[in-house]
Amino acid sequence: MSENLIIFNARIVTPIGFSARKGEEMSQLQVIENGTVEVTKGIITYVGENRGEDRDGYYQHYWHYNARGHCLLPGFVDSHTHFVFGGERSEEFSWRLNGESYMSIMERGGGIASTVKATRQMNFLKLRSAAEGFLKRMSTMGVTTVEGKSGYGLDRETELLQLKVMRSLNNTEHKRVDIVSTFLGAHALPEEYAGRSDEYIDFLIREMLPLVRDGELAECCDVFCEQGVFSIEQSRRLLQAAKEHGFLLKLHADEIVSLGGAELAAELGALSADHLHASDAGIRAMADAGVVATLLPLTAFALKEPYARGREMIDSGCAVALATDLNPGSCFSGSIPLTIALACIYMKMSIEETITALTLNGAAALQRADRIGSIEVGKQGDFIVLNSDNYHILPYYIGMNCVIMTIKGGMLYPVA
Repeated sequence: MSENLIIFNARIVTPIGFSARKGEEMSQLQVIENGTVEVTKGIITYVGENRGEDRDGYYQHYWHYNARGHCLLPGFVDSHTHFVFGGERSEEFSWRLNGESYMSIMERGGGIASTVKATRQMNFLKLRSAAEGFLKRMSTMGVTTVEGKSGYGLDRETELLQLKVMRSLNNTEHKRVDIVSTFLGAHALPEEYAGRSDEYIDFLIREMLPLVRDGELAECCDVFCEQGVFSIEQSRRLLQAAKEHGFLLKLHADEIVSLGGAELAAELGALSADHLHASDAGIRAMADAGVVATLLPLTAFALKEPYARGREMIDSGCAVALATDLNPGSCFSGSIPLTIALACIYMKMSIEETITALTLNGAAALQRADRIGSIEVGKQGDFIVLNSDNYHILPYYIGMNCVIMTIKGGMLYPVA
């Protein structure tokens, strides 16, 4: 199949721009009725009203897709996931249903430590096969770019293995989903460093950051900045070192306790701060510093925790992104449809803001807004086709998929 594609008769719905949209800008979508998009060698070369000329037979080298009666949107960007791991934790989910908290499960040896043990026992092929299965499911829900984190090794060999799995999947010809890799060695304190968290941060700085950098295994560095995990000062020390090595910065910030992670993200100029039960001061700091606030409503839903204050963040001038947080413990779900519904129903975001959050702002959270996240000339030919010409069905289909076609770099992938 060619990467040259003409999509015509589409209702094109897209945010516009090459950087994150903030505040009121998030609700501003461009809508083109009966539009055409031309993709040449995987890159958008025309967007606008239908045009019928054949340019001297030029289009005979293009696939043609008639999208009459359907919406065409940019491909979704899931900018926070942990999709490479071993094992599962369904028993822990039952414990939570019986009233145990996420933190209490971690304290008794469950949580991240449980997945670390399972992941350390996996080989490359088994990890890769499981991760590839998640990518295929993401693609059916319209995801064309995903961020994947390490963090289930917490040792040299397994952290590098997770990142190598992502690199391998990213180098697959005609892949359905692009992967942006993040090093999250500071996801938890491994058992062998119990009581020695500063020494573990030293290990990450001294040994792991250079190895990941020299192997070109990750673009970003993340840290779980949380009470009982890594402190503000430990997080600052690791991220400053990562920045010196050329990594882009991301933070798990204020997920359980408002610790000041949002303020730290603003101080360090991070790409994004994620989860975010942030203080008012933290929200203002992110807005002023241009840090993308990445919100993960599926995790709040699964843990029965309050939702992040998406409405207040947008009204304060933040650029808000949405992501699934797919992981084996706190959120074993990569459901884009449910993410959209929760954002609109419980976080009081409009459908227009939600579309921007899952496309252009998700791209900005990965420093990709210059090449994906909107339907504009010069960007990648990454799109989704809905089963209707009314994009308001996205939250209306609560937990149900309304994507009938995912298009990646001009390649068509029908949803079965």
